[in-house]
Amino acid sequence: MPDKQTVKDFVRTIPDFPKPGIQFRDVTTLFSDARGLRMAVDQLLHPYSGEKIDKVAALEARGFVIGGAVAHQISAGFVLVRKKGKLPGPAISESYELEYGSETMEIHDDAVDAGERILLIDDLLATGGTAAAGISLLERLGADVVGCAFVIDLPALGGRRKLERLGYQVHCLCEFEGD
Repeated sequence: MPDKQTVKDFVRTIPDFPKPGIQFRDVTTLFSDARGLRMAVDQLLHPYSGEKIDKVAALEARGFVIGGAVAHQISAGFVLVRKKGKLPGPAISESYELEYGSETMEIHDDAVDAGERILLIDDLLATGGTAAAGISLLERLGADVVGCAFVIDLPALGGRRKLERLGYQVHCLCEFEGD
């Protein structure tokens, strides 16, 4: 097996999953390797070195793995942004459009305090819909989203452009062409 030098080297591609024609970018191989996970956490944090970050918010579900590790590394709180119906307490929700239908994300209504500085984390940035919904939820609670960090960007799907047009700093560790 060749020596893995970059985060991208740790990501496995699974063809035709979950349906024919899709190249699934599997980060479980990154997470299962101690060196790869450490590299990803360090690189996700690098642009925010020296910035005050009160909490890390992560998007369901693989974002929880990397987001929790990032929050631990900087001694910050951790916030879950989940699909509708998964949180046990009072929550606020935000719906957004998908290619076929819609999805709704939720956050506990007491997850952040007004003025807290939040770093949004996920494993993959595709169209940006889930991230934009997460940002909206955080801002509705009065938080200041200081940046959005992702392990993988799929630039052909336009998520980075979407978030940057909305005025957010976006940091991605690697890119894969296609969808």
